[in-house]
Amino acid sequence: QVQLVESGGGLVQPGGSLRLSCAASGRDFSLRSMAWYRQPPGKQRDLVASITITDRTNYADSVKGRFTITRDDTPTQHGVYHVYLQMNSLRPEDTGVYYCNTFPAAASFWGQGTQVTVSS
Repeated sequence: QVQLVESGGGLVQPGGSLRLSCAASGRDFSLRSMAWYRQPPGKQRDLVASITITDRTNYADSVKGRFTITRDDTPTQHGVYHVYLQMNSLRPEDTGVYYCNTFPAAASFWGQGTQVTVSS
């Protein structure tokens, strides 16, 4: 049973930083490209950043130079893999629910996401 659990969101002032974590279990995620997606209030969910199994990364233009996606392909003793999103110089338009998933996304893998709110 696949489970993706996002954490690390919160309320932050513009210019601040957050580090999101994704705990992925139920598959060998070291064999899959992974990604972070974002759904702003009232809008569709879009790709923010992706990372291949060879650590090649790609970013949405709006986050280039501010966000960094990384992965840890060594599972824990419970078979959990981790993907991270370091977010710096946050802006109000970065507000939304952040999700991790494979890339391309698997419809059945979506978790609950973690809320990020950037506001003064």
